[in-house]
Amino acid sequence: MQRIYFNDVVTRDGFQIEPEFVPTDSKVALVDALSLCGYAKVEVTSFTSAKSIPMLRDAEEVMGRIQRVPGVEYTVLVPNVRGAERALESKADEFNLVMSTSETHNLANLRMPRERSFAALKEVIALADGRVPINVSLSACFGCPMEGVVPADVVIAWSDRFAELGVRGLTICDTTGMAHPSQVARLCETLRARFPGLQLTLHFHNTRGMGLANVLAAAQQGIDRFDGSLGGLGGCPYAPGASGNICSEDAIHMLQAEGYETGIDLTRLLSVARQLPEIVGHEVPGQVAKAGRILDLHPEPDFVADIRSKFA
Repeated sequence: MQRIYFNDVVTRDGFQIEPEFVPTDSKVALVDALSLCGYAKVEVTSFTSAKSIPMLRDAEEVMGRIQRVPGVEYTVLVPNVRGAERALESKADEFNLVMSTSETHNLANLRMPRERSFAALKEVIALADGRVPINVSLSACFGCPMEGVVPADVVIAWSDRFAELGVRGLTICDTTGMAHPSQVARLCETLRARFPGLQLTLHFHNTRGMGLANVLAAAQQGIDRFDGSLGGLGGCPYAPGASGNICSEDAIHMLQAEGYETGIDLTRLLSVARQLPEIVGHEVPGQVAKAGRILDLHPEPDFVADIRSKFA
């Protein structure tokens, strides 16, 4: 049975684009609840400037107050050297660095060309100097809404450059929700063959309703790490019509139904997920928290017994 490892990104990727600030107490409580569900990692927050992402202006306080559970890695997004210095002080277990494989998407999202992003992230890797594991998330690996399909050789070339810097892991992101299963399967096969020593994580969005199909396609190629967001929150502001990340509990439910071992206590996780609408003040896209698991059976209507007796 293949083991799958999950990273929940709701308190970073999900909350950063919420219209209303999620209180610090709620963030801390949610991280603590997720920590008890069996996740391999929780992406807690981002050490960007409060001006850039005001919804995560409480990064230090959140990191300082969470109850760390042994076996769970608490990862944070780090955009630059200043963010890395703050993250080191917070005792983050992993730095997650981000740039796009699409030049246009990088310019729109990060306000700089890819080469300048690479140079800035290289400085962060040098600062970490082996003290903290580094993961690099490469955005728009399957397509850019302004450029079209991003060729696989472009994704491989950027992956090579970071692998040469000694990073621990790469996250291949379908930031704009343009991936489809056969494309995913081909790229995953190539990546696993080329980078056998790296942690490879796949990060999908459900923009066009193919998120879970893409997860399954990647898992069938041997990918064993995935990002997800509780309730399906999040999304890319530079993907027109974008919905959020894949919903963690929906993806985990699917993988467990398919026979994969996830290490997640799904009953506990669904209980946490059902609290999310109250935390953010609106409904969320996740489905299993609403409908229940496929094995959560319901009593038959009273009239069915009468009908059954007639045909006995």
